[in-house]
Amino acid sequence: MSGPLARTGRRLPAPVRAGFVTTYALAYMSVALMLIAPLLVTLALKIRSLVGAEQAPASLALVTGVGGLLTVFAAPVFGRLSDRTPSAYGMRRPWMFGGLACGVVGIAVVAVAPNVAVVLGGWCLAQLAFNALQAALVAVLPDQVPLPQRGTVSGVLGITVPVAAVLGTFLVQLFEGSQLAMFLAPCAIGAVLVVTFAARLDDRRLALDDARPWSLRDLVAAFQMHPRRDPDFAWAFAGRFLFICAYAFLTTYQAFYLLEKVGSAEAEVPRQVFLATSVQSAVLVVASLSAGRLSDRTGRRKVFVATAAMTYGVALFVIAAADSFSGFLVGMAISGLGFGTYLAVDLALVADVLPDAADSARDLGLFNIANALPYALAPAVAPVILAASGDSYSVLYAVAGACALLAAAAVVPIRAVR
Repeated sequence: MSGPLARTGRRLPAPVRAGFVTTYALAYMSVALMLIAPLLVTLALKIRSLVGAEQAPASLALVTGVGGLLTVFAAPVFGRLSDRTPSAYGMRRPWMFGGLACGVVGIAVVAVAPNVAVVLGGWCLAQLAFNALQAALVAVLPDQVPLPQRGTVSGVLGITVPVAAVLGTFLVQLFEGSQLAMFLAPCAIGAVLVVTFAARLDDRRLALDDARPWSLRDLVAAFQMHPRRDPDFAWAFAGRFLFICAYAFLTTYQAFYLLEKVGSAEAEVPRQVFLATSVQSAVLVVASLSAGRLSDRTGRRKVFVATAAMTYGVALFVIAAADSFSGFLVGMAISGLGFGTYLAVDLALVADVLPDAADSARDLGLFNIANALPYALAPAVAPVILAASGDSYSVLYAVAGACALLAAAAVVPIRAVR
């Protein structure tokens, strides 16, 4: 990439080529890979090995809940810090390398932790560091990709999460004999891909004289939302929050679901999660690419988003009713249809209802809270639901299904889009 630098450090992006898009997407996927693999399998198994089956759900809720809460605050803060970094190495690259290094250290700490307190410390470090890395990577899109190509590149980035989920669970089940390797293998691959992209990136630079000072007002402004003034944005936020709550219930507790409800052997869980995630992701990718294109052609958003959320709710009710791994697989396939359609169209809907086009980066950073906060709240609520229901994972996933249906209902009041 090349382009003239303005005094503000802004460049006029030239068209990006396939090589850039490929390395960018692989680096973007790497962050998800390094975090999703522990969330799907290894973190639950690690905690279970430390505290036993009875205490594991509550301990997992503590670790993932605190980590998710940190994510809520980390993403907008690190994004603003990256915007104001007048480094000779660029604005984004230092945060990529620093976030990667600290994140890998955090995952290593989790892998060798002798107790839950150390797991918590390592996971918090990993969450903070990988969010710094993610904030820098997301900023590359407006920095480097011209407007006519952003839709295409965003579409490619959108399928990186399911790809990361499949790759992560595949790697984990390859190393099921070594807990350390189960944690660090995704980090090793992710690190190579991030370093490859960051080293080749013609990063945007900010002159020292143009760097704005950090203030408390900046911090407060990053988290302000005005539901009365911008009701469409608020409803979109609520819908995404409820939908991700449903997703958080499913992903965080599926290992325990397989162990306790389906009756799977612990040695079989990594392979089963990999198979289920593969089925879900295969359907998700097809649904995402198809629904996004169809939504653009019809000019409609709400019907796709609402139908997708209802489909995801049905999938969770199927999983709640299942008493075998085959039933679980059917539910996961249906969830891929709903989740893929939702991801493809809901982002377009959100872009259509942003309160201020001149402040879109801040608004999208604020909207990211709807993606992060459920990972703090859902694990905290889950033990309460389990305790009240006699440790019934069927009830837990029925509650998750209800969250998805409420997410569909939240789309209805939006007026700015069809």
